[in-house]
Amino acid sequence: MGNIESVNLDQVLIHAARLGNIPVIQEILSRGIDIDVQDEKGYTPLIIACYNNHFETAKLLLKSGADANAFDFGGNTALMGVSFKGYPDIAELLIDNGADLNMQHGNGGTALMFAAMFGRNDLVKLLLARGADKTILDNRGLSVEDLALQQGNHEAVTLLA
Repeated sequence: MGNIESVNLDQVLIHAARLGNIPVIQEILSRGIDIDVQDEKGYTPLIIACYNNHFETAKLLLKSGADANAFDFGGNTALMGVSFKGYPDIAELLIDNGADLNMQHGNGGTALMFAAMFGRNDLVKLLLARGADKTILDNRGLSVEDLALQQGNHEAVTLLA
């Protein structure tokens, strides 16, 4: 019986993270559930909360021991997600809690590459200021500057120079 309950609580935790429902998350965590549980795509509650722009939820999960560098089945981290979506406050929170600026997903992309490709230039500035490596190449041998140029993001190209 306990096994069925933990599977259900895992699903509830993931759903609560998507909604930013802090009281439900606190209740589930008080029962000792694995905070880095993954859904069918490999998303952890932290990845989901960050991607959905739930700052306070992300803060709670990190404070409760969530892995800032956990990644989904494509190798994407929470920092990559917020760099793509454009949430600098959450990016700052993740970095302050040990997120690796230079992790690469399955195709070799980094958070900095996502920010540059999607025109999130406030994130490009933040990631560079916090020490992101702009010399990393993706699996095609492209740099963040190459990707910014491909997308016509001239501001990012200037920031990267």
